[in-house]
Amino acid sequence: MSDTPSDILASYAGNVDQFPILRNWDFFNHAGVSPMPHVAAEAMRKHAAESEQQAYVFTSWYTDVEKLRILAASAINADRDEIAFIKNTSEGISIVAGGVEWQFGDRVVTTAVEYPANIYPWMEVVRSRGVKLIMVPEETDSDGRRIVPIEKILHEAADPRTKMVSLSHVEFASGQRHDLAKIGAFCRANHKLFNVDAIQTIGVLPVDVKAMNIDYLSADGHKWMLGPEGAGIFYCRRELIDRTRPLMVGWMNVINNQAYGSYDYTLKSDAGRFECGTYNIPGLLALHAALDLLFNKVGLAAVSSRVRELTDHLIARLQQKGYAIISPRTGDRWSGIVTFTSAVHDHEQIVRVLRKQHRTEIALREGRLRVSPHFYNTIEQIDRLIEHLPSH
Repeated sequence: MSDTPSDILASYAGNVDQFPILRNWDFFNHAGVSPMPHVAAEAMRKHAAESEQQAYVFTSWYTDVEKLRILAASAINADRDEIAFIKNTSEGISIVAGGVEWQFGDRVVTTAVEYPANIYPWMEVVRSRGVKLIMVPEETDSDGRRIVPIEKILHEAADPRTKMVSLSHVEFASGQRHDLAKIGAFCRANHKLFNVDAIQTIGVLPVDVKAMNIDYLSADGHKWMLGPEGAGIFYCRRELIDRTRPLMVGWMNVINNQAYGSYDYTLKSDAGRFECGTYNIPGLLALHAALDLLFNKVGLAAVSSRVRELTDHLIARLQQKGYAIISPRTGDRWSGIVTFTSAVHDHEQIVRVLRKQHRTEIALREGRLRVSPHFYNTIEQIDRLIEHLPSH
C-alpha cells in the first residue's frame, strides 16, 4: 500500500536528517533565504567532488540541468522550450523591461508595495524610454488587513496607454496573494502584457501560467523552492519569444552555439535565447534536487495544505497573545507569509532576542514582523516561537 500525503508529510516534518537546519534553528524566514534540504546540499557536494576529481568528464551535469528545465516547466504548467535559467528574479524582470518594444507614453502598472526587483527595472525604462510607472497603493480593508485592491489594479490596467501589468504573486511585506487568474484574464482580453514575480509562490502555492494568462514569469530558487541563491527560472510565453530581445548576448544565445569558429548571430527560437553564457551548474543541480523533493516526492498540494495549517495555527496563537495581524487571509488571499505588529514592543528588539537568545529566525519587513514557515516546520516550533514572543 502506497503512502498517503499525510504519511509523506509526517516523514519530513521535523526530520533533521532531511532538513539539518532543524538541529540548530527554529527557522521561519523562507520568504527571505531558505536553508537547503539535505538532498540539495548533497547535489552541490557531489558536483564539487566530481569537479575536483574529474572535471566535467563522464558527469551527468548537463543532462540533469535539462531535467530541471522539464521539471520547472511542469511545476508552472509551461513547456520546456518556454523556460530559461537566470541568476535571480531581478535578471528575469530586467529581460522583460529591456526586451519589450516600448513607445513613449506607454504605461506599466504595478503596486506601491513591490519588492525592489519589480520596481527598479521599470524605473529604468521610465528614464530611458519615456514610459510612465503607475504604482497602486496599499490600503486597509474592512478586516484591518493590508491589501492592494484588485479593482484599482484593473482600473489602472484598463487605461489605453497601459502596455504592461507587473505584479508579485505574493507581496513580500504583507503576504497578500493577488488573484492572478482574474488579472491575467483581463490583460489577455485587453491586449496587455502580464509579468509576474513568482518568487514567493513557486514551491508552496499553485502557479499555472496558462490558466493565469501569464506572459512572463521570474523566480529565483532560494525561497520557497528551497534551492541556493543565484539559480532561478524565467518563463516567456512561446508567442512572445521572438518579440522579446535578450538582456545580454553571449555565446549561448544563438543557434549552433558549439560551432565555435563559425559565427552565426541567429538567436535561438526558444527561451534559450535569454541565456547568454555558462550556467551556474552547482546551483541548478541543487535546485533540481529541491524541486524534485517538493513536486515529486512530497507534492505541491500536500506542501500547500501543510503551510496553511501551520500559518493558521500561528495566527490563532498570535492573536491570543495580543498581536495585530497584517496579512489578509480570506479566500485565496492567504500565503505562506504572516506579518504582524505589536503596539507596545520594539520590533527590532524582538527579532534580535529571538535570534540571539532562542535561535529562532524571523524577519522584519517594512516595520512588520514576518514569519514564513515551510512544510517541514512543526506545530511545536510554532508554539515555541509564541512562547518566546513578549506578551501584551
